[in-house]
Amino acid sequence: MTTVETRPNWTGRYLEVEVGPPAHGGHCVARYEGRVVFVRHALPGEQVTVLVTEDHGGAFCRGDAVEVHRESADRVTPPCPVARPDGCGGCDWQHVSGSAQRALKAQVVAEQLRRIAGIDLSVTVEELPGDLLDWRTRVRLAVDRAGRPGYRKHRSHQIVPVQDCPIAVPGAVEAVSGQRWHRGAELEVVADTVGQLHVSELRPDRRPRLVRGGEVVERAAGREWRLPPGVFWQVHRAAADTLAAVVGEWAQAPTGGVAWDLYGGVGLFAAVLAAQVGPEGSVLVVESVRRAVEAGAANLADVPQVRWRTGRVERVLGELGDERPDVVVLDPPRKGAGRAVVQAVTDRDPARVVHVACDPAALARDLGLFLDQGYRLSGLRALDAFPMTHHVECVALLTR
Repeated sequence: MTTVETRPNWTGRYLEVEVGPPAHGGHCVARYEGRVVFVRHALPGEQVTVLVTEDHGGAFCRGDAVEVHRESADRVTPPCPVARPDGCGGCDWQHVSGSAQRALKAQVVAEQLRRIAGIDLSVTVEELPGDLLDWRTRVRLAVDRAGRPGYRKHRSHQIVPVQDCPIAVPGAVEAVSGQRWHRGAELEVVADTVGQLHVSELRPDRRPRLVRGGEVVERAAGREWRLPPGVFWQVHRAAADTLAAVVGEWAQAPTGGVAWDLYGGVGLFAAVLAAQVGPEGSVLVVESVRRAVEAGAANLADVPQVRWRTGRVERVLGELGDERPDVVVLDPPRKGAGRAVVQAVTDRDPARVVHVACDPAALARDLGLFLDQGYRLSGLRALDAFPMTHHVECVALLTR
């Protein structure tokens, strides 16, 4: 008869720990009585008191540093009053200097590559133009029972009402915080390139309601993009142009060649690839969101070498016959491309693959699959496109 070890539930208990290295997800690792404690609001090397907030009896639990006994030299005062234990869950590193934030993210990316894909690589996270604050052009807020907009707590459905948000562009949150909304709704606020604010109210039982604004205007990759509210666009002011430049530098699609832009959205990267292959070449965009395809086709109507297919990437690739691209760009959702898509791409034997990813663990899983198919990692750029949070945008170049 097997005996199952039961562990005490530490939820609500205070622990004195020394904080270890950062881990993927916006926390650091500590140990107490043989168990791992994932600690938020702390820094490596600090001595802290942790309040355990979540414990399911396994090998680890989660908690917040509620008192710091020995501070790291990288600790700063958070600029937002709700970036604290039991506060807003949106920002992970407001208590950390900018350079130290990027160093922590670099450690996490390198650790994920090494642990998951067996890639030993030194990583530097690059700062984007701008500041740690006022960079986020798109925000989504939840509405509490009293009709007040706010952000959810970490790993919780509880809502912290807010009047403003220091990482959002000025005026974005203020546009909705001064009024009451339908309880249970979500609010999407977009500040576009020309300075216009667009507000949509999203309710589970109704179609989205445009409250303010209309057509969203963005500028990137040397073009103007006119988009309906709700269609995906990069949230950092400088991210779209920066990513387009990196993709263009690494894609090197040949004149007259064939390029694929998978999970292509409204065609930001397709515009770059189309300029490289020229009128005699071909760019295929595959995107599952129909509204994004419709917007992209309208914006790139003057570029006839761009073709559009609506549907899940793995399904569309299975319908393409023996078409062989010279270069493939893929920008999958947070979970990554996965085995089926990587196999479908490598079966076509493109000379170059440019992989854009916002989750280092998912990126590492996909890179491992590409390496298994005979590709090698020829370059990696890590960009701090989400300051104050644990998120980081990476671009990887794979070649035969």
